[in-house]
Amino acid sequence: MLQQNAAQQTTVSQTQWRLMWRQFRRHKLALIGLIVLVPIYFVAAFGGFFAPSGSDTAHTSLPYAPPQRLNVSTEHGLFVYGFSSTRNDETFEQTFTVDKSKIIDVGFFVHGDEYKVLGVIPSDIHLIGPTTASQPFFLLGADQSGRDLLSRLILGARVSLSIGLVGVFASFLLGMLIGGISGYLGGRVDNAIQRVIEFIMSIPTLPLWMALSAALPGSWGPLTRYFAITVILSLIGWTGLARDVRGRFLSLREEDFVMAARLDGVGRGGIIFGHMVPSFASHIIASVSMAVPRMILGETSLSFLGLGLQPPAVSWGVLLEGAQNIRAVATAPWLLTPGLAVVVVVLAMNFVGDGLRDAADPYK
Repeated sequence: MLQQNAAQQTTVSQTQWRLMWRQFRRHKLALIGLIVLVPIYFVAAFGGFFAPSGSDTAHTSLPYAPPQRLNVSTEHGLFVYGFSSTRNDETFEQTFTVDKSKIIDVGFFVHGDEYKVLGVIPSDIHLIGPTTASQPFFLLGADQSGRDLLSRLILGARVSLSIGLVGVFASFLLGMLIGGISGYLGGRVDNAIQRVIEFIMSIPTLPLWMALSAALPGSWGPLTRYFAITVILSLIGWTGLARDVRGRFLSLREEDFVMAARLDGVGRGGIIFGHMVPSFASHIIASVSMAVPRMILGETSLSFLGLGLQPPAVSWGVLLEGAQNIRAVATAPWLLTPGLAVVVVVLAMNFVGDGLRDAADPYK
């Protein structure tokens, strides 16, 4: 009898969020995705520290320089070898060879290009880099201007990953507001809102992106353009969530607990945000998590097509735009590394989204 009471007490103490976490842990791919995403977002947040150099630091004499391999010796410690280059007089192709007479010392927590931690605190300490800041250091190779691809990849992650979160947050607000109004009020308001949603969803996504992005003034700076691209993606991405919210509101507005709240004198806002929204909050979390990778792919696609962010802004789409030249990719395949980063992040986010979707119903 005591054991039965203890079991019942344990069952009662399991909140909805605890049950969701227990269900989420059973999804192995979702856990792997979460383990991948957490350090990636951490590195992106403190990109200036983890990047060996600034995004615009260039060694113009070393375009498309190949990746350098880290070496360790008792005499020099951690180091990389420099390059010797030759140029073909007929094709003008520059060929790089490892020059073991050029030793570039590498250290941890070295001084280098200045940056601001989280955009506020100035610093010049980098996790790893050459002890002499003017020396080339290309762990993932260099781009067409001799800039370190690893540094640009890390610094570009700040834009590509944050634009997904900011865009989804804006879409979440629009979807919740418009979908909630449509589902709760119903009638002519619902009919009008649904026709607008159907019209937006009927327009092909890529041409709509291109049209809205082309309308942006070319004189806008990188920061202004960043927010403009976020707004564009948000204006397109809210329709799916709005329909989900509308369906939930339609099914919940006649439930007993909603009717009881009305009879108790609870206002319309209290019913919506105090009773109806919390009842399907887990479903909203799952929907939002699945929308983040779509936002990231949207920004990457626009920047790749030259309609999104433009240099000197750095994002994964901007980096991939530099890899459109087949000849450049053939001689410098490491330029496709940002594409691999997009694939890894989007897959991880989809796995996490699948886990959240399964955990949204922890009682099943």
